[in-house]
Amino acid sequence: MSFALGPAAREAGHDLVAYDTIGSTNAEGMALAREGRAPVWVAARAQTDGRGRRGRPWSTERGNLAASFAMTTSVDAALAATLGFVAGLALEQALRQVAESLSPRTARPELKWPNDLIVDGKKLAGILLEADKLADGRLAVVVGIGVNIVSAPEGMPFPATALAERGDRTNAEELFEALSDTFVTWLDTWEDGEGLAAIRKAWMARAAGLGSQVEVDLGQRRLKGRFESLDERGRMVLRQPTGIATAISAGDVYFGPAATIRAEG
Repeated sequence: MSFALGPAAREAGHDLVAYDTIGSTNAEGMALAREGRAPVWVAARAQTDGRGRRGRPWSTERGNLAASFAMTTSVDAALAATLGFVAGLALEQALRQVAESLSPRTARPELKWPNDLIVDGKKLAGILLEADKLADGRLAVVVGIGVNIVSAPEGMPFPATALAERGDRTNAEELFEALSDTFVTWLDTWEDGEGLAAIRKAWMARAAGLGSQVEVDLGQRRLKGRFESLDERGRMVLRQPTGIATAISAGDVYFGPAATIRAEG
């Protein structure tokens, strides 16, 4: 079975470049965007030189999904960063469509701020955005998506899971085709940032830890409070015990004893 775009993605004019093994789908997507080939998907069965947040190395074992969507936009970098919420919503919908183990009667995938997807408190997928200004002033934006389908990484500072561990038979190609279509749906909703309010509302309806007590390590200090909301820029709104609401754009966020992420708003 090979990678293929869904009908909505094809109708939207998106392109696809597929590989068996690649160094980095994000790097390839950015190169294609600079060449004027966006909007385009880059998909691979294995990735050897991927990157996580803060430039951390990240590999994708064969059978998992590594995919990146490259596009150009005239919005500013802060607004472009909210495409991470678009990707999260698209991935959550695609997983519910094709993954047998994620039906409403079994387990509900949740979106973890800023750009992770978890199931039963364990990370199933991550999203990484990268942007670069083109000569004409527009931004080239690449949205990288990695999903643990057959295996989950070990030795990470957070618990991880894979679809196969849950008895799921979904494969990377099937999930990618569904994702390419759901991405069109949510990208249309985003509408160059004009639909951000709808994206924000939908994301919070699927958010992990919303309304819960959290702790945020800001490096020099720690803040504790309740994860109250997202603000209009996608930052976590933390309501401290003093009653002060603080918008958090970066820090180590703890929703529970094993749920740690590096958060970048």
